[in-house]
Amino acid sequence: MWRELLPVGRHPDSGGYRRYAWTGADAECRAWFRAQAEARGLTYEVDRNGNQWAWLGDPLAGDAVVTGSHLDSVPDGGAFDGPLGVVSSFAALDELRRRGAQFTRPVAVTNFGDEEGARFGLACVGSRLSAGQLTVEAAHRLRDGDGITLPQAMEAAGHDPGTIGPDPERLARIGAFVELHVEQGRALDLTGDPVGIASAIWPHGRWRFDFRGEANHAGTTRLADRRDPMLTYAETVLAARREAELAGAVATFGKVAVEPNGVNAIPSLVRGWLDSRAADQDRLDAVVDGIERAARGHAERAGIDLDVVRESFTPVVEFEHALRDEIGKILAERGGPARDAGRAVPVLGTGAGHDAGILSASVPTAMLFVRNPTGISHSPAEHAAEDDCVAGVIALADVLEGLACR
Repeated sequence: MWRELLPVGRHPDSGGYRRYAWTGADAECRAWFRAQAEARGLTYEVDRNGNQWAWLGDPLAGDAVVTGSHLDSVPDGGAFDGPLGVVSSFAALDELRRRGAQFTRPVAVTNFGDEEGARFGLACVGSRLSAGQLTVEAAHRLRDGDGITLPQAMEAAGHDPGTIGPDPERLARIGAFVELHVEQGRALDLTGDPVGIASAIWPHGRWRFDFRGEANHAGTTRLADRRDPMLTYAETVLAARREAELAGAVATFGKVAVEPNGVNAIPSLVRGWLDSRAADQDRLDAVVDGIERAARGHAERAGIDLDVVRESFTPVVEFEHALRDEIGKILAERGGPARDAGRAVPVLGTGAGHDAGILSASVPTAMLFVRNPTGISHSPAEHAAEDDCVAGVIALADVLEGLACR
């Protein structure tokens, strides 16, 4: 499975992946998912929001145990973020069938659409729509860099955008959702464990900073006469680093758009997107407020106009303790690759958002992490060793067996 999926959407120059929602690469990933479902005799379906499902058992029976992740990527992302969870879900199902497991609850593997938000600027679109955390009106306003709206992109890819919206009936049939994911950090590498359990997702959001100045000639305009928004943007980037360090949080300006974007032109507009995350809401508020305060101070002194817009926000997600504890008990009792029976599985928080976090408001959710030896993610250098990936599959199979089988 991994070899089949590996070349899809891979850029020949960067070696990273460009699997953006509702593009050709996304269609190839979706076709791969359907082929995996049908090869196993699973019931395949696509929901109203374009999320894919592969069912073992009756989808309408209720109290289902669902696993899976996503197949899309950030620009030039790595191979493991998302796909590891989907591949491992099918592999775990294969392992349970090999064991002769007798299922007492329906089980499904899912691929949630547009988790990374690389094309339309909003993460977890598929799960947000299903959970009612993204309105139909707001979804229809989403546009990519070429001005193509989400409905237009969906329609071009063969999905009816007129069906999108909350899907409470489907979510009500799910008794538990468990997402396996490569760790986006080095906590497991430091403890020497191949697999861990998520405790919580840090609160996080995205803010757009629009710095407006005055376009002018780069060679003839005196420095004293300039209203250059790039300088104010640069000062804001530095302020973000300072505020994050003070709060023990993270803050990143990772995307920027410049107008008119000419080498010999002073910009009229610099638009930068801030991503910030912290262990709790108070620290996150302090970081973002500090960055905005610094930006407005620099803008006022330089004669630059500034608008700040919060484009998305996800509060802290505490995964359901009962499900988390049950999974920890299952894994501790069974042992597994590179783990002695009776040894507690590490529990760790994460600053990365996931579909499991979105669904947690509607469904009991949990996450498993697979060790990442470098901690690098959202990069072609993202990696997990084969032995650790196998350990993740066995752990997921153990969890599914403990939750869904006699």
